[in-house]
Amino acid sequence: MSSQFGLALHVSLFGQSHGTAVGAVIDGFPAGLLIDQGMLSMEMNRRRPGSSALTTSRNEEDKVEFLSGVFRERTTGQPICLIIRSKDMHSEDYGEILDCVRPSHADYTGHIRYYGFEDFRGGGSFSGRLTAPLVAAGELCRQWLSLQGVRIESHIRRIGNVWDTSLESVQENDDLSGLRTEQIPVIDKNVAALMKQEVAECAGRGDSVGGMIEGRIVGLPAGLGAPFFDSVESELSHLFFSVPGVKGVSFGSGFSLSGMHGSEANDCFRYDGNRIVTVTNHSGGINGGITNGMPVLYTCAIRPTPSIGKEQKTVSLRTHQETVFSIKGRHDPCIVIRAAAVMDAMTAIGILDLWKERAACVHS
Repeated sequence: MSSQFGLALHVSLFGQSHGTAVGAVIDGFPAGLLIDQGMLSMEMNRRRPGSSALTTSRNEEDKVEFLSGVFRERTTGQPICLIIRSKDMHSEDYGEILDCVRPSHADYTGHIRYYGFEDFRGGGSFSGRLTAPLVAAGELCRQWLSLQGVRIESHIRRIGNVWDTSLESVQENDDLSGLRTEQIPVIDKNVAALMKQEVAECAGRGDSVGGMIEGRIVGLPAGLGAPFFDSVESELSHLFFSVPGVKGVSFGSGFSLSGMHGSEANDCFRYDGNRIVTVTNHSGGINGGITNGMPVLYTCAIRPTPSIGKEQKTVSLRTHQETVFSIKGRHDPCIVIRAAAVMDAMTAIGILDLWKERAACVHS
């Protein structure tokens, strides 16, 4: 398992879905941050299972415990080790992985990759449960970045066939931080009920539905990132694709750029006082892999939850026969709702890493 990420900020992840706890170690975090425990708890609740009728009924408190790196509520500059204990596990719902490998899960590939020694309960190391410590780590990063004037904002762009207004039509100075307090974070409040209905109808059929998260990073200076392998797009895409269920990532106008002419797609420069800005932002605030000072815009496509109650065809690794089964246990009919907090966290981790890497270049 590749459990570490980062150039200048290193985040290590550990734990399994039905283990005693999941956690993370953050090495290279700046000293002196006074942790806002209220904001940390709010972000954990955004991701927490059992928080609404639209999510899995697995009910975990998701309280963050700091084992090191925090003293008197402030970060010390030493490695931060945090854990989140797990209590509400129903391992009996999963039986033996050899009996039926679940379609579109990592049961089969994980079994092959780890020679049959994997912890398969609840998906083990492949489970979305491991996004809990990532949200905790990311919230610390977001709090530090907010002190530098950086805002990380996101909303649900789509659930099924229900679409919200795009961030491309929202002004840079419009503060969208209030979306973090909403169960269905959308710009157009009229679509929230339609999205809830879409999820409820799928759940009623024993099915699931996917969607999109759209986010932006406002207040970044120009100059973060690098060409090719350490570009802003490379860094953030690496983190986004690490989240279970994410199957597509784009920046700015994304795939729409493939149908444009250069005269339409190019973002012309102008002065706004002493600040250099672009007239449009089709490139999503990034040129040559480096931030240009405009808001960084991204969209993540998230697949429907593969755990559904409908009967599906699969195989038994024990009998080597084809079979039919339906998945038991407690599962989200739509993981997009809880994914918004996760994408915000991954964004914050990536940006703080790039920020520290840039600072190291200046002072080296």
